[in-house]
Amino acid sequence: MEYQTIKGESVPSLGLGTWRMSGRQCEAAVEKALALGYRHIDTARMYGNETEVGRAIRSSGVDRGEIFLTTKLWTDDFTAERVPRATRESLEELSTDYVDLLLMHWPSSSVPLGETLGAMNELQQQGKVRHVGVSNFSPALVEEAAEHATVFCNQVEYHPHSPRAELLEQAREMDYLLTAYSPVAKGRLLDDATLREVAESRGKSAAQVALRWLVQQEKVAAIPKASSEDHLESNLDVFDFTLTDDEVRRISEAARP
Repeated sequence: MEYQTIKGESVPSLGLGTWRMSGRQCEAAVEKALALGYRHIDTARMYGNETEVGRAIRSSGVDRGEIFLTTKLWTDDFTAERVPRATRESLEELSTDYVDLLLMHWPSSSVPLGETLGAMNELQQQGKVRHVGVSNFSPALVEEAAEHATVFCNQVEYHPHSPRAELLEQAREMDYLLTAYSPVAKGRLLDDATLREVAESRGKSAAQVALRWLVQQEKVAAIPKASSEDHLESNLDVFDFTLTDDEVRRISEAARP
């Protein structure tokens, strides 16, 4: 496993996304992932699977302190009154005393940004949240968020067909983690000619090359969703090779926003 250093903390560059996973499938996937060596797990209130994620972490035998656990507040819970209540419910469902990262799931125009982040800061001071961040925020909104909190992360859709040059530059300047969800574009990248060509020369799959393209970048982590053991193993098998500058350039130039 490789790590990104954010504000002095090491975060695994590859994690498991659990969007659209529920019930026993979700629990089994998290259990398998932790057994294989994953130490970065991503969930959210809106996913409705925090109970299963928590159960899997408890039964895995992996020390809680070794796992970087992220959850997110949905827009309905952005008021100063609801932030602590929703977070408390998340902690109860996850069966943990704290989460490593709490994110605002989407921007909202109905609640002032400072109100939400101010309430999240209080949770951080109480030790219930180690870091706070945002998701699906533009560079301008990240700048605004930084006026109210120390932004540890911005989680966005990011892959070779969805370039994020401005956010990537900002992440490096502000020292925050740019976490890529849907890193293989829900499978659409698998037919990309450039990815397939690089993958064939490397003895890898197009998905593995796409993941490598992400995690090789400074300040970037990827959280692909996977439920089968084969996919979990395959996604994790991206740390035994490094893309050349020319391969990175070719993949980047093939981007289709």
